[in-house]
Amino acid sequence: MGPMTTIVAFHAHADDPVLLSGGTLARAAADGHRVVVVVATDGLDDSVPTQRWRELEASAAILGVRRVVHLGYADSGHGPELYPDPPGRQRFARADTEEAAHRLAAVLHEEKADLLLGYDPNGGYGHRDHVKVHEVARRAARLTGTRLLEATLPRDTVVRLVRVVRALRIPFRYDHAAFGRLYSPASAITHRFDVRRFAGRKQAALAAHVSDVRGSGRFSAVLRVLVWLPAPVFALVAGREWYVEVTETRSRALQVSARSGRSRPRR
Repeated sequence: MGPMTTIVAFHAHADDPVLLSGGTLARAAADGHRVVVVVATDGLDDSVPTQRWRELEASAAILGVRRVVHLGYADSGHGPELYPDPPGRQRFARADTEEAAHRLAAVLHEEKADLLLGYDPNGGYGHRDHVKVHEVARRAARLTGTRLLEATLPRDTVVRLVRVVRALRIPFRYDHAAFGRLYSPASAITHRFDVRRFAGRKQAALAAHVSDVRGSGRFSAVLRVLVWLPAPVFALVAGREWYVEVTETRSRALQVSARSGRSRPRR
């Protein structure tokens, strides 16, 4: 990535930056790159700032993130029915993709971003807000010519992890069979990052999301197990992160950069 770059990681919810890219962000920050996190939503309640937002700021600081930005949308929730919009805000799943992409593009321009992190086409495990992140990130990358990597997991790895979760009888309210169709096939993955050196920081950043870890959400039991794991075991489980590069966007980014002669971004 060069001696000094700016990386913008776009995520759906407050705890998402840690789960899929926490090690990558910590490693990039430690190497001297400017790391910015943009989240589409701020949680399900209507208070501002929400508890989850304060936890996100604490978690991001552990990872070395320089700035956290909220695009202004509300969490769309789980289940077949989409919640009504809260006062003054719109559920992200209902957002106009073009409008949301321009909001994200404004951050990319302001930060002179060299790299954008988004999600794979399935939105990882299929949450409606995660799918929307994929769509918005792709559009924003095209608008700005920013290089795009989409965070994902190899499907075979996911299937093995789900089997372990079931064997340990950890509560997990998802269709286990669906995970074999989500995330990405191993053949599609272009970048595999070894972040075991930053596993301790990643685990601490995850623990900062107290309301999610101690809550009763779909992933809460799994999060608790991850937080309680001995550090060496956590490093084995969560010490690698995977991405798929959108090559068409990368080619466009190189062309735009060459034409514009962009100055190097600030730290």
